[in-house]
Amino acid sequence: MRNIPFDTRSSEWIGDMTVWLRENSEDNQLQLERLRRNLRLAREQELTPCQQQVLELRYERNMSVTQIARHLGVNASTVSRTLRRAQERLRRYLQYTL
Repeated sequence: MRNIPFDTRSSEWIGDMTVWLRENSEDNQLQLERLRRNLRLAREQELTPCQQQVLELRYERNMSVTQIARHLGVNASTVSRTLRRAQERLRRYLQYTL
């Protein structure tokens, strides 16, 4: 163990590793663009109009589940269930497109 040229517990080693990872990591811009494009397509093709509306209110307008329920005139549990189903449909669709 004494022949190791550096001390693995040294913070210097961690800093060197961080720099190496930053310099040698791949740029994931293409993957992010593909994900955004596929997410937009999935929202249009895979979700019901109600699911699309709930997702828009939740994530684009930053409304809470309670606010969405009040806005739509439905129970909060209905909104929560619709949101969960929409997320699951998107997850399943995107799982096979990446």
